[in-house]
Amino acid sequence: MRIFNKKDNIITPPIRKWTNDELRKMAHLFEGDIVNVYGWEDKDKECGFYRDYFKNKKTYSITNHSVGHRYSGDDLKEIELDLIEDLPLGLKNKFDVVFNHTTLEHIFEINKAFENLCAMSRDIVIVVVPFIQQQHEAPKYNFKDYWRFTPSCLRRLFKENKFEVIYEAINNEPNVINYLFFVGTRDPKKWIGKMPKYDKLEQVCSWVS
Repeated sequence: MRIFNKKDNIITPPIRKWTNDELRKMAHLFEGDIVNVYGWEDKDKECGFYRDYFKNKKTYSITNHSVGHRYSGDDLKEIELDLIEDLPLGLKNKFDVVFNHTTLEHIFEINKAFENLCAMSRDIVIVVVPFIQQQHEAPKYNFKDYWRFTPSCLRRLFKENKFEVIYEAINNEPNVINYLFFVGTRDPKKWIGKMPKYDKLEQVCSWVS
């Protein structure tokens, strides 16, 4: 059931509520420079903004494919970025936390895109990707839908970029959209005992038949 906010006339999909709750569990743990990659207007679809989740941030930025096209702007820094191109030198190791929510399925060059996400981070990368979702694309705008991800896939992508997974979750609900929420780090020792407890995902969505 979708959640309707009468005040702001916003309908929040349950899957977005779930991923937001997952982020709320840990966002306060992260400090320093935070970036929401391909963050559009940074809205969380619950009448809030992701920048407000990171209470201990030093700076907060958004990247989009073309500046001015997706974000109307206030005091946030917006950066133009194409994840399938070589990462600009000025963005390498620029951020302490790189956050990316459900855009990787729309990028055919997934290995390059994931490599760039990791290259931008000094420490943490947070990704949300679909495991089960209806096809969603808009050919008129060249907006395609290419990929669905498994836990093994995300662990391998992190490992190939010298990151270690320190949190993983799935909503694992029958007959609805299922997302994976993963966090990787360059320095796993730093996060021992700090992150929320989790179980390694095995044979997810086994209810599918």
